[in-house]
Amino acid sequence: MWKGRFTQDTSSLVQQFGESISYDWRLFPHDIAGSIAHARAQLRAGLLTDEEFSAIENGLLEIRADIEAGRFEFKTSLEDIHMNIEAELTKRIGAPGAKLHTARSRNDQVATDTRLYCRASIDSLTKSIAALQNALLDRAEKYAATVIPGYTHLQRGQPVTAGHHFLAYAEMLERDKSRLADCRKRLNISPLGSGALAGSTINLDRHAIATELGFDGVSRNSMDAIADRDHIAELLFAISLCGIHLSRLSEDLILWCSAEFAFAALSDAHTTGSSLMPQKKNPDVCELTRGKTGRLTGNLINLLLAVKGLPLTYNRDLQEDKPPLFDSVDQLDLILSVNTEMIAAMELREANCRAAASDPMLLATDLADWLVKKGIPFRHAHELVGKAVAEAIRTATPLDQLDLTKIDPAYDASASEIFSLDRALAARTNPGAPSIENVRSEIQAWHQRLA
Repeated sequence: MWKGRFTQDTSSLVQQFGESISYDWRLFPHDIAGSIAHARAQLRAGLLTDEEFSAIENGLLEIRADIEAGRFEFKTSLEDIHMNIEAELTKRIGAPGAKLHTARSRNDQVATDTRLYCRASIDSLTKSIAALQNALLDRAEKYAATVIPGYTHLQRGQPVTAGHHFLAYAEMLERDKSRLADCRKRLNISPLGSGALAGSTINLDRHAIATELGFDGVSRNSMDAIADRDHIAELLFAISLCGIHLSRLSEDLILWCSAEFAFAALSDAHTTGSSLMPQKKNPDVCELTRGKTGRLTGNLINLLLAVKGLPLTYNRDLQEDKPPLFDSVDQLDLILSVNTEMIAAMELREANCRAAASDPMLLATDLADWLVKKGIPFRHAHELVGKAVAEAIRTATPLDQLDLTKIDPAYDASASEIFSLDRALAARTNPGAPSIENVRSEIQAWHQRLA
């Protein structure tokens, strides 16, 4: 493509070092869509005849069909998907194919392709996230009234319900969808027509091209349009954070499936065994999700470090934006799909959950609240309950079986009413709190949000 300037062929080692066709081939549907829109603008500008445009459009559609069918031979010597398609088009249709690159550069071409790829990926990932939310919602509905201990510092804190717990992850995933939507808005601007950095003296209708490709508008600065990789960084951040949310869910489930917790059971289809220990049932999906989160975060750092010191506009370093992008999109989509399937099949061991939540220590804060309602300042109430807890530990007596009146005169016999899980949950009616009534109301709201 630059043979006019060079007198030697590119070294085979340089070709191997510089090729990107081994991974950017997957941009082919976007490259072809962009090329057809570009050719249509050339037609409107009088640069192509109707016959030439038809030859280009039909040739590109045939190439797309061949790639989809696995019949297309990609050539490393042509470096990337753009030149592979253009060279094949020219081979098939002759001179009109050589006109296609008029008024564009591979720089604005790849910038356009990656935006289209990111946009399509966001739409796909958003659907996958919603599917996982629906699985979580299904489990929340089934276990809306299943009481479990809530934890801070991995120590039992206060009672909640499993439904409330599952909906917490639905909230996280909703924020992930929102971040993806925000990213989509910002990236949906067409850079096509920016050329290598300064546009072209052959002015095509950029707005018409943008409209055909579904963009909301065109870039306003040709140099920024070529150098910009913010949309990829944003997408990789959103993917990384979604992965982190799923890693936290995985950690909860790993704990819940342990013999020490025994709150949950994953299906045989979503667990593995041991090659040595016959009794083992391992939560490998959860562990791999947790492990792959580091990979997603590493891909984000990979991109940020690739662009951090680049002058305007295009530098070949930017070729390294696609491997982390493709990998993160692929991995998150797989993580979401397998977790959706696993969550949908998961069962809770409700008796074990209830037994763990029946620890009277979980209602120590409720006891302090009871004292506050009797007019005792909270800090003093906290101290009085702390003394009761210390006495329960010293005497190995359950907190609900202590004679609290011997701890302090502020207590009376009615304090024993506090030690009821049902009462404790029913009292938590503030918005966002885990009363069973609130949880069921939230479940209905989520059904509407996800419909």
